[in-house]
Amino acid sequence: MRLLVPGNKRRYWGNVNRALHQHLEAEVPRLLADLLGLEPGRLRVEPCPRQGRRGAVAVDSIISAGDFAFVMASKARGEVASVAMAARAARAFVEAQRRKALPLVVVPFMGDAGRDLCAEAGVSWLDLSGNANLVAPGLRVRVEGRPNLFRRPGRPRSVFAPRSARVARWLLMEPDHAMTQREIARAAGLDEGFTSRIVRHLEEQALVARDAGGAVRAADPGALLAAWREAYDFTKHHVTRGHVAARSGEAVLRQLCGRLRTLGVDHAATGLAAASWIRPFAGFRLVVLYVSRMPTREDLAAMGFHEEPRGENVWLVVPNDEGVLHGASDHDGIRCVHPVQAYLDLKQHPERSAEAAEVLRKSLFGPGHA
Repeated sequence: MRLLVPGNKRRYWGNVNRALHQHLEAEVPRLLADLLGLEPGRLRVEPCPRQGRRGAVAVDSIISAGDFAFVMASKARGEVASVAMAARAARAFVEAQRRKALPLVVVPFMGDAGRDLCAEAGVSWLDLSGNANLVAPGLRVRVEGRPNLFRRPGRPRSVFAPRSARVARWLLMEPDHAMTQREIARAAGLDEGFTSRIVRHLEEQALVARDAGGAVRAADPGALLAAWREAYDFTKHHVTRGHVAARSGEAVLRQLCGRLRTLGVDHAATGLAAASWIRPFAGFRLVVLYVSRMPTREDLAAMGFHEEPRGENVWLVVPNDEGVLHGASDHDGIRCVHPVQAYLDLKQHPERSAEAAEVLRKSLFGPGHA
């Protein structure tokens, strides 16, 4: 279905969101009945009064389906921040009521980051596009691969474009510290007007919150990081792949960092090499280094670096924004990106990157965050 957007976009999308929310409430019992192999008439829906500011901490209903009861928290949009709020609301309701019920998040379409967040929170979910993951003792229903039936027209406004993401970076580097917009702008090297627009868009997605004085902080650092990771694409950087002969990944890393310091090239390790250096994790073969500029061919040859797309053990990366080096620091003589950046980059790296990313995430915010 193609949607034609009139001039007043905010009012229009508000109406669309309300219509989607009503559609969610009407469709979920039918979808649950189908997933559980029950007749729709066997499901009983007990509406719950919506409470809290803008319904942010509310649940919609309790749905009894056969031997199971689901506490449903629905959102008209599937962004990570919305999923995180719904998951918290459903879990809090179940815990407060001490009911033997399953928290259930429902959205029009559940993206990868939302699925990971629900898995981490131990919350079941389903979407109106036909995907679902329902897990409980005696219950396991999983449906994947169905396309998004509610894609909005036009290009989405991204707060995680390379330069825009500097705002999220500083909020995540200082998750326990509220910053004024002026402080963020100065730290990130942005003008205040641009910073204000990005903060406003983050507020609209419930990814940041303000204190009484107007300073902002990440409303849920784990959700903000997950939303950024969902949008992040390492391949947008300029990557030169090659090989350096050495006994180990550590030897390659020390050799290259030493030469880059001599050349006066600002640099920082990322990916598995950085993760292993910041939080001892495991050995690594591939060395990934951000460089502020690519060394000359002569300098690369002196470093022992030879371009080799097959069997490469080094990636030299010129970033698409200098913000990737913000927060970089030395660890035992090796300059590494901030753990937030290393976590993002591990998304598209080989070897044991997924395990290393999980170690970094828990070290940043603790196991309770997504």
